[in-house]
Amino acid sequence: MKIFRHVSDVTDAYKGAVVAVGNFDGVHLGHQALIGEARRMAEERGAPLAVLAFEPHPQEFFRPSPVPFRLTPFAVKARLIESLGVDVLYALHFDAALAEKSAEDFIAEDLVGGLAIGAIVVGADFRFGKGRAGNVAMLSYMGEMEGFGVTVFEPVIAHGDDKVSSTEIRTALKEGRPDVAARLLGRPWSIEGKVEHGDKRGRTIGYPTANMRLTDTLLPAYGIYAVRAKIFDAQHALVSTHDGVANFGIRPMFETPTPMLETFLFDFSGDLYDRHLAIDFIAYIRPEAKFDSMDALIAQMDKDSEAARTILRQS
Repeated sequence: MKIFRHVSDVTDAYKGAVVAVGNFDGVHLGHQALIGEARRMAEERGAPLAVLAFEPHPQEFFRPSPVPFRLTPFAVKARLIESLGVDVLYALHFDAALAEKSAEDFIAEDLVGGLAIGAIVVGADFRFGKGRAGNVAMLSYMGEMEGFGVTVFEPVIAHGDDKVSSTEIRTALKEGRPDVAARLLGRPWSIEGKVEHGDKRGRTIGYPTANMRLTDTLLPAYGIYAVRAKIFDAQHALVSTHDGVANFGIRPMFETPTPMLETFLFDFSGDLYDRHLAIDFIAYIRPEAKFDSMDALIAQMDKDSEAARTILRQS
């Protein structure tokens, strides 16, 4: 999949595409369905399949916060989008100039003049341009004027009358419901990163852990999780997969200043320092807790490990 950060860089081979537009944070079932509709249209036309998203996420530009909210950092999102058969990702740089551009100018200068789009697929609530003044009615009207088709894709419904949304997934993860998040994503929610050196306390009590710091992704509920870990090589090829149990939080027994993800892999031996791991969150076992002694902590870790093994055998 080819990635372009600026409209001016797009080559002729990647113009005239059928373009799915959105933020695509999480690349959840709704996003997958929208991209699937664009793929169907692209195949009918013999045109490239494209996704247009903004990077950084507009929320990070308008409402910067030290607390990350993304379900998928850009590299992970791009890889998930590529797995859906997308030919090109227009990851347009979102800055002050783009934020000030009117909806009409965005269509005329970027979609038509820069990308020469053949058709566009958007959700019914799609808004764009300065002050979010652009909507699907304006897009459809200008599409007729400029010669590109507009398809408004209906939202995917999760349960009841609620559509699948990144917001609902974030809420589920913050409330310790990774199983709900997985149903909306169509896969377990995962954290990726390099294993860091920690205080090595775990190995002294029989639970050596792979420690990872969350820097550009949402912080889930503190607590103990049943997880499945994937180990990758330097080229990001999958090496092996292991069941395990993980703690995310500040470890009340030791008062870690920064939340860490600490994962104990079952039936594994070897050096994981600086290796790239992806940790799939399968189930929430319990909140973090402070214990009266190390013996009490170890006894609870034994119970947590057995609970995780039972859950993972059934998943």
